[in-house]
Amino acid sequence: TIIQDIHEAYLQAGADILETNTFNAQVISMADYGMEALSAEINVAAARLARAAVQKFAKITPDRPRFVAGAVGPTNRTASISPNVNDPSYRNITFDELRAAYTEQIRALMDGGVDIILIETIFDTLNAKAALFAIDTLFEERGLTGDARLPLMISGTVTDASGRILSGQTVEAFWHSVRHARPLSIGLNCALGAALMRPYIAEVAKIADTFVSVYPNAGLPNPMSDTGFDETPAITAGLVKEFAQAGFVNIAGGCCGTTPDHIRAIAEALKGVAPRKPAAPEPGVLKLSGLEAVRIGDDSLFVNVGERTNVTGSKIFARLILGEQYDEALAVARQQVENGAQIIDVNMDEAMLDSKAAMKRFLNLVASEPDIARVPIMIDSSKWSVIEAGLKCVQGKAIVNSISMKEGEAAFLEHARLCRRYGAAVIVMAFDEQGQADTFARKTEICARAYKLLVEQVGFAPEDIIFDPNVFAIATGIEEHDNYAVDFIEATRWIKQHLPHAKISGGVSNV
Repeated sequence: TIIQDIHEAYLQAGADILETNTFNAQVISMADYGMEALSAEINVAAARLARAAVQKFAKITPDRPRFVAGAVGPTNRTASISPNVNDPSYRNITFDELRAAYTEQIRALMDGGVDIILIETIFDTLNAKAALFAIDTLFEERGLTGDARLPLMISGTVTDASGRILSGQTVEAFWHSVRHARPLSIGLNCALGAALMRPYIAEVAKIADTFVSVYPNAGLPNPMSDTGFDETPAITAGLVKEFAQAGFVNIAGGCCGTTPDHIRAIAEALKGVAPRKPAAPEPGVLKLSGLEAVRIGDDSLFVNVGERTNVTGSKIFARLILGEQYDEALAVARQQVENGAQIIDVNMDEAMLDSKAAMKRFLNLVASEPDIARVPIMIDSSKWSVIEAGLKCVQGKAIVNSISMKEGEAAFLEHARLCRRYGAAVIVMAFDEQGQADTFARKTEICARAYKLLVEQVGFAPEDIIFDPNVFAIATGIEEHDNYAVDFIEATRWIKQHLPHAKISGGVSNV
């Protein structure tokens, strides 16, 4: 077949990894051609074609392994940007629609026998998070754990000199948003050619504690050239070789316009060049993101959370939301950030509100305001359904406020697993089946129990756990309240000493 011949030409040129011909083979993109019903069939067939090419070459060069990567593109829609200039809160695709489309595609690629799943050319991190959610769910459904899970490659695209992907995130913020998936590699592809990609791949190489991939276009599109792109194989290979020599790269290749001759030249140029060493892990550093990255470690000062975008904490904000004065409500959020809030807490828990709808609308509007969206979002609600609605709107790495064991371990673990699948950090309230912890002993007992469950059963990174050991009001005149402040401070000290890398959140105005 034509496709298998193309695969074999790239293998002959020296490729080690073949992408399936499935970049747009999910129902969302296929709907443009009235071919949605064929999506699963196309993905299975594409995976089998690439597998057949690899198996053919395995007989020719049995000492050299080759691999099939199931290619999963971004779709032709974006979950973080409104296509309607008159309504910034509007979206023409939802997280759940993306997740369903990706689930069908990735299931079919797995059925077809791929070795790797490649989420590529990411221009909107929320789209990518839907794909990562689908992958993790599929692995769980199939009982795949540990080394049995297929390796995952993630690749974004920076399309102009801003250093940001289309939906506005910086490269570091993008990495913080997807690193919860623990990919085999993170990298960049496509774009305007290797020369313009250099500063961004250098940044990825500096911060990523996993392997780095790079596969640029053959320069700028040029309809007058033989291949439709400016760069010859020698030019592209020379640029990629310089990346490798600078210590930026573990996996290299080509995207649009790169022919088998380009791959042959790249393979030849990289012979003998030492691969990059992944950056050292940073245990204890909480890595969050809005459009920009936030790092919280032992060397950080207090992190200020703006709580005026909270209908339970601000009468002004509540009145604006209830009156559907969302432009004015956004001004409150903007003021919070301008006044130094490094995170904004968004809460829509009001009896007169459709809290899910209000959370979704406000967060979609925030996404359209770069001066607000640059900081991480704390999604705050006492209702899990509202928290989950918020998680489906945020492309960055958010904080969930909060989860607890007040409904028992089963519900706690379920919510924690979903938070991790969405890529969020969590605030854990010192609250269990017996109620809120009001003494040092109860605070430390509950926090220790929750920490053990999150780390050992859910697989949470300890730095993604933020405990709220309950800062209750003092000076109330009630004798049993007299030790509340001391108990909070001592519980904080105990958590820092006994629950490594966990963070603390507290409403210190009470103290």
